[in-house]
Amino acid sequence: MSEYVPGLVALFVLLLANAFFVGAEFAVISARRSQIEPRAEQGSSAARTTLWAMEHATLMLATSQLGITICSLLILNVSEPAIHHLLEYPLGATPLPEGAISAIAFVIALLLVTFLHVVFGEMVPKNLSFSLPTRAALLLAPPLVLFSRLVRPVIWLLNGAANAVLRLFRVEPKDEAQSTYTLEEVATIVKQSTREGTLSDTTGTLSNAFEFTEKTVADVEVPLESLVLLPSDVTPAQLQRAVAEHGFSRYVVTDTEGSPAGGSPAGYLHLKDVLDLTTDSRRDEPVPTSRIRTLSPVSRDAELEDALAVMRREYSHLATCLDAEGEPTGVLFLEDIIEELVGEVEDAASTTD
Repeated sequence: MSEYVPGLVALFVLLLANAFFVGAEFAVISARRSQIEPRAEQGSSAARTTLWAMEHATLMLATSQLGITICSLLILNVSEPAIHHLLEYPLGATPLPEGAISAIAFVIALLLVTFLHVVFGEMVPKNLSFSLPTRAALLLAPPLVLFSRLVRPVIWLLNGAANAVLRLFRVEPKDEAQSTYTLEEVATIVKQSTREGTLSDTTGTLSNAFEFTEKTVADVEVPLESLVLLPSDVTPAQLQRAVAEHGFSRYVVTDTEGSPAGGSPAGYLHLKDVLDLTTDSRRDEPVPTSRIRTLSPVSRDAELEDALAVMRREYSHLATCLDAEGEPTGVLFLEDIIEELVGEVEDAASTTD
């Protein structure tokens, strides 16, 4: 029976090798750069090698598949026959015919080797890599990279053939493992984490941030009929009365004189713009046009985040909303945009309600 010991030892070694390649394969594709990069910046050579492996994912997968294939073939061709013949000894003590004994021993050996291969050579290392991706990647990626360099010509040939097949189907191969998420994927992660209690979003800020990207200017604009409008020749006294009556700090100024009725938004004034004009001699004189701030024009069909970018670029707290014909339909307030992200913000909009 001692002649079968090498086969049993080979089975144990090949299962370990197969488990290594399987674990390394899943570790490279499941680990996240955000977990590895800080360690690399701290000087960890294992982390730097792991990052290199993640950036050359197809090469690592090809290396793993080569190792798994070799181990699987050796297990079937070396270990299975050893177990097969070993089982023939106890079965030989039965009254079964020799042909039946060989067939039964073969089936049992095949089932046993398959069970050990699938459980210990495949499923256990795979589940470990999924459960502990960072630790598994740091432990297994460096030796996988070393092995890939030893068999580089073979891997280069196999990887090139696989990529050529993909290009035949108009699929562009990628070398780097996916380490980023789309907006939809992040939103799904947040919802699932909140549902399972691992993430708290009691204020709704996270949910608002995802919904924010789907809204347009038309969803947030204040219609012209809801605004407190002031004429173009507005005086500091009139602005003060508007503040006292409505309590807002900013007011839209139209392009008409005397009365804002029928006028279009031409700019806006902030209370602090006229604080130095409230003396008895100047409070009833029209506010200089240089004091009136400009309104940034934005399309009411534009995405809200694009409108926010325009307002930030032009340092404007208000913007005129224009329809497809270029006619003003309302005004967009910065505070209303912020409220879409963080909730109710007190002050600001000069509306009639």
